[in-house]
Amino acid sequence: MPTLVAKPAPDFSAQAVMPDGSFKELKLSDYKGKYVVLFFYPLDFTFVCPTEIVQFSDQVADFESRNAQVIGVSIDSHFTHLAWRNTERKKGGIGQIDYPLVADLDKNISRAYDVLMDGGIALRGLFLIDKEGIVQHQLINNLPLGRNIDEAVRMVDSLQHFENNGEVCPANWQKGKDSMKPDPKGSLDYFEKNN
Repeated sequence: MPTLVAKPAPDFSAQAVMPDGSFKELKLSDYKGKYVVLFFYPLDFTFVCPTEIVQFSDQVADFESRNAQVIGVSIDSHFTHLAWRNTERKKGGIGQIDYPLVADLDKNISRAYDVLMDGGIALRGLFLIDKEGIVQHQLINNLPLGRNIDEAVRMVDSLQHFENNGEVCPANWQKGKDSMKPDPKGSLDYFEKNN
């Protein structure tokens, strides 16, 4: 599986269900100038997927405050996305979702991002795309492994910190915390002396 990191994000145009419940032809390139958190999930009306989709929606303000647009993609149709949105959460639906859900019925988007499985559904891929349309981070999980939405926010913060300050972000770096001080346990000397 080749990486897309440091390469232009494959553009696409597809039907999406927008936050207001309307259908729209969504183009990734329309978001140039914003950061994009593009994530793939296997199927509507499944178990792990709604936990991620709802959590992304619950935290959408965290992304928006960072000039980042969240976009979800699965191989379902936009009609199925709408039906799932129109189903209450307590009845297995996802309810109101405050970002677009893209229909990848022909599976071309999943293929372009190399997350399509042989069985025809997408792995849990997540791609952080910068304002110029370049993929800066990718994470791909197998079907049973849900993602950490706080980590997706942290990756946006990390990228923006680097862009604004020219400083790299070490392991466990968090915005607003004094985590730039070197941790002696993270140094090569410490590792060599204790292993």
